[in-house]
Amino acid sequence: MFTPCPTERSRAIADRVESFVRKIVAPYERDPRYGAHGPSADLVDELRAKAREAGVMTPHILNDGSHLTQLETAAVLKRSGLSPLGPVAVNTMAPDEGNMFLLGKVATPEQRRRFLDQLVSGAARSAFFMTEPAEDGGAGSDPSMLQTTAVKRGDEWVINGRKMFITGAEGASVGIVMARTSEDGKVQSTMFLVDLPDPAIRIERVLDTIDNSMPGGHALIVIDNLRVPASQVLGEINEGFRYAQVRLSPARLSHCMRWHGCATRAHEIAVAYATTRKAFGKLLIDHEGVGFMLAENLIDLQQAALMIDWCAGVLDGGALGTNESSMTKVAVSEAVFRVADRCVQIMGGSGVSRDSIVEQVFREVRAFRIYDGPTEVHKWSLAKMIKRKTLSGEASHG
Repeated sequence: MFTPCPTERSRAIADRVESFVRKIVAPYERDPRYGAHGPSADLVDELRAKAREAGVMTPHILNDGSHLTQLETAAVLKRSGLSPLGPVAVNTMAPDEGNMFLLGKVATPEQRRRFLDQLVSGAARSAFFMTEPAEDGGAGSDPSMLQTTAVKRGDEWVINGRKMFITGAEGASVGIVMARTSEDGKVQSTMFLVDLPDPAIRIERVLDTIDNSMPGGHALIVIDNLRVPASQVLGEINEGFRYAQVRLSPARLSHCMRWHGCATRAHEIAVAYATTRKAFGKLLIDHEGVGFMLAENLIDLQQAALMIDWCAGVLDGGALGTNESSMTKVAVSEAVFRVADRCVQIMGGSGVSRDSIVEQVFREVRAFRIYDGPTEVHKWSLAKMIKRKTLSGEASHG
């Protein structure tokens, strides 16, 4: 079901992660502490304690602080996704995984010590404050619409605005806030590191959403005169949009990795059901309509795995991978949704019941088609790229 691990070290890590997720994490899927807004803080702490004991905490970042290649990371994160709780337990879940990657690339040594180390250890969670409410005309898929402002006041920056769908804000200890720092009419932004909780950052409410795999849920936030010292500017001033791209390409890909693992698990459950459940005198899998759906699942999962590995190779080659990650995000999110949808259909009433994890996988991957850029936005971006290259003569012919 998974493409081969590219290196011996990635195989060893991936195997340990898979064993841990299947044997230790999966039984927690019905834990009452796993609620509508994600696993509770004490459930996260309990799972992470077990992950440390098993030696699989933050498995994509090695003891010396170095990061597995993206291709190696793909092998590991796909296995971590075999349960919706797996990435939470082993610390490969969004937004922490993407925030750790960004801090590793951009933060100063002091910022890494203060903010990154606690994330890598799994002792703390983080939130990324970028998306804004639509009713405010704020940034969603178009970050240039950013309304939150940051104004320099002496040695501090004062930030005001509202943020929407902020994953994990409730219970987070580290925040990355993206705010507008435009000058001379230019639309520019800057990222700021903040300690959480902070009285200037208020959670209005945690939204009830279709998914519930991420701790803290997705919150509506008000930022009221938040004061951030200049030492906590992440990277350079007015370079927030550029850093967002540094984060977003691998973060999109990481989502693909994790949800590929979940879809694989759903397929396994559907196969087990179809090979034991009988109807009209024979096993479900012997009915062509069911057997063909399972075959289509295999095809979609394999194609998705190959897209993930292809994009990982592009990123490992040093490219920003904006177009490649867009193509992969579209292909994988649509493919794993088809897989989850077929699994629900094959299992009938059992597929829509929360007695099985298949129902949750269906909800999670449906949301995946929206966040980190809806399918339609990525297609539109790719169409613009095609037009630009064709009209400029960059496109190949023949």
